[in-house]
Amino acid sequence: MDAILVVNAGSSSLKFQIFEVAGTRLERRVRGQMDGIGTRPRLRATAADTTALVDRSYEPGVVKDLPAAITETRTWLQSLEGVTLRAIGHRVVHGGPDYAQPILIDHDILDKLATLQKLAPLHQPNNLAPIRLAMDIDPDVPQIACFDTAFHRGHAAHTDCYALPWAFYEDGIRRYGFHGLSYEYISERLAEVAPAVAQDRIIVAHLGSGASMCALRNGRSLETTMGFTALDGLPMGTRPGQMDPGVVLYLIDQKGMSTREVTDLLYRSSGLRGLSGISGDMRDLLASDDPRASLAIDHLVHRCALSAGMLAGALGGLDAFVFTAGVGENAPTIRARIAARLTWLGAELDPAANEAGAMLISTEASRVALYVLPTDEELMIARHTLALITAS
Repeated sequence: MDAILVVNAGSSSLKFQIFEVAGTRLERRVRGQMDGIGTRPRLRATAADTTALVDRSYEPGVVKDLPAAITETRTWLQSLEGVTLRAIGHRVVHGGPDYAQPILIDHDILDKLATLQKLAPLHQPNNLAPIRLAMDIDPDVPQIACFDTAFHRGHAAHTDCYALPWAFYEDGIRRYGFHGLSYEYISERLAEVAPAVAQDRIIVAHLGSGASMCALRNGRSLETTMGFTALDGLPMGTRPGQMDPGVVLYLIDQKGMSTREVTDLLYRSSGLRGLSGISGDMRDLLASDDPRASLAIDHLVHRCALSAGMLAGALGGLDAFVFTAGVGENAPTIRARIAARLTWLGAELDPAANEAGAMLISTEASRVALYVLPTDEELMIARHTLALITAS
């Protein structure tokens, strides 16, 4: 079968999916990941019917880093019979000012994207590693980069600029926004399941280990909580979210912290993990009776409520609110607490529907429709990849 491979690489995991290309349609055939890279490596994959295809553990030294994980995963993928790769689609977090659409990668573009690594140190290096390796190993297979920032492009300059001298904006220092592949998928999914509101004033809350919110109108991004880097906006698993930049100056000038130490603090030791002192995983916090776990949860809910007010202001009101991503899809307690802070906008939660994980969790009387929609960034990448290689 002709197929598209979708790759989403992180620091300790490599997620992949295979989609069969059937004309203009895509059928998901394989879903898998290599996780625990460098500690407890494990390769797992299932077919579309959830049949296990592989479940293999490795010694840490065998899969000690992302390149090794890519090599092992590629070896297994090559064992699949009857699969002909037409292209590989990659999630790339930061496209900078130059890339607002998915693009066929060559070495020059790859080098340009590498210059953005300091803006997304948790993501960009890992996103680019499998592209570089695949280009060396399989140079005839097209590599397509799909950017998390692309969906937010097209905002008015006054929305995306910072109040700095204009030369900084021209140099690329501006608000980019992230999780765009997720928001783009939710926008398209809403048009399928709720066409009556899909073009209205909508806030989508992508709540996971990375978290942000986005205001949609006419199916397009109007405003979002993240900015120049993926540190801004809501508190996340290990990142602090919105913070006075003076804190960074204080840490450097008064605490004597180096740039590397501050970077590590902000990307890996803050957020829910830093506040709670326990974990950046919401499941751990919800299961804990430690007061600091409650503090971290309270902080997240509070910041979500504040951001909802900001985004509703940008939209001029609110017609629907969508929860998505790991926490948004699977934590009814968090959904209920955030929904309770939206009553002033006209939202009314249906507790039974919320606990049951229904798609629509608002009451019939609610002026704001509340939805839970699973996101599918990989399918969005596959669609973009197919469209690009078909057009070329």
